[in-house]
Amino acid sequence: MRFILASSSPRRSDLLNQIGLDFEVIPSRFDESQVNASDPVELVRTLAREKAGTVASEVEGEAIVLGADTIVLLDDEILGKPRDEAEARSMLGRLAGRTHRVLTGVALIRRPNGPILVEHEETAVTMRNLTPGQIAAYVASGEPMDKAGAYAVQGLGSVLVERLQGDYFNVVGLPLPRLALMLEPLGLDVLGVAAR
Repeated sequence: MRFILASSSPRRSDLLNQIGLDFEVIPSRFDESQVNASDPVELVRTLAREKAGTVASEVEGEAIVLGADTIVLLDDEILGKPRDEAEARSMLGRLAGRTHRVLTGVALIRRPNGPILVEHEETAVTMRNLTPGQIAAYVASGEPMDKAGAYAVQGLGSVLVERLQGDYFNVVGLPLPRLALMLEPLGLDVLGVAAR
């Protein structure tokens, strides 16, 4: 059966490769601005489901389609990808020395007749205190520019993190343990695939 990742995120592809899944990438063309949810959990779950649903409606035959959406929350404000270096420095200055939440919605749609499974994962991330010079040096590396919250925990940004409570992979962009549990009732055992 085809397994399709409805995302162009290289980090999500890396994580699926890490657990040995054979998959193809068909990025979702869903317009995220169509979703207006005030509750962050509802937001990531809805976006994940819509992204998966858009791709599932475009493919034929049997397939499992995976959609995901990750947000960074500080005091219930969503921190997206920085527009420029000044915004990246501002975000990191706000995150420094504080704890924020990372939420990822995960949706699986089995074609052609369902089911549709939607879950979410939450991780608390505490940043260490950072000087303006450290923030400027990290921003100058270029790493923050296409990352929600302006950091990459799997890269140089790992040295910014003091403590992480929950699933590390969730912060990267795809909670692998939860994904594996969701795949089991759809007939895909990740450990069984890895053993082959």
